[in-house]
Amino acid sequence: MQKSLIRGKFHFFAITALLLLTSFNSLAYTQSRVLKGPDGKPVKIEGSVVMIEPDIELSEVLAGGVQEPRQAWSETARRLYPQAIKAKINNGRVKQLPDFIIPKDLDSGSRLGQVIRLNYAVSVSILISTAPGGQLATKKSKQLDWSFGPGVEEIRKQTGADYALFTYVRDSYTSGGQAALRVIGLLLLGGDIGGGQQVGVTTLVDLRTGQVVWFNFLAKQTGDLRDEQGAAATAQSMLKGFPL
Repeated sequence: MQKSLIRGKFHFFAITALLLLTSFNSLAYTQSRVLKGPDGKPVKIEGSVVMIEPDIELSEVLAGGVQEPRQAWSETARRLYPQAIKAKINNGRVKQLPDFIIPKDLDSGSRLGQVIRLNYAVSVSILISTAPGGQLATKKSKQLDWSFGPGVEEIRKQTGADYALFTYVRDSYTSGGQAALRVIGLLLLGGDIGGGQQVGVTTLVDLRTGQVVWFNFLAKQTGDLRDEQGAAATAQSMLKGFPL
């Protein structure tokens, strides 16, 4: 219970920091980066890819501005999003293996459990340091140096894949009460008090080395993962710069 509370607070502060760093004047921001090979050219995927069960949570923004998780929405998104991703990269050049579903009774202290938790830490690190104004000084001179370490070999053993595609998404939608407050804010205050937003990070990890070879960071105030059309649009945005 205590771990869930701490994790929930960290989610809140991470997203809050992101919104402070990111300008939403254009309503959307994306940042994609791919590892470059010895020849200075972006690497291309050679081998098979397994999608790890996505870490997706959808919430409703209530009238007071509080985000309340919606389990039914999240479950729908976790089903539709992987389907949309596979449809987007199904071009015959990439061998897609069956999705890797994280065991519900997975011991967080096991090697696999540590890798799954590490994905959360790496995603938040990319999210914070990639947003405008949030670049880390140590990252400025390096093209792409995030790594999961040798622990990812456990996923390779269980799936036989060469690469793993990890996904972290937090998506929120404005309730009727919050929408009314936004209108009032525009009319009386001359500004938007804010509402829902979609924030996500997707990473492609080489399971032979642990190296993150590509990532894309997305932040916008539009998008909907609760239906097939919205999931397809989000998948398109999340795969920007995917190294096919």
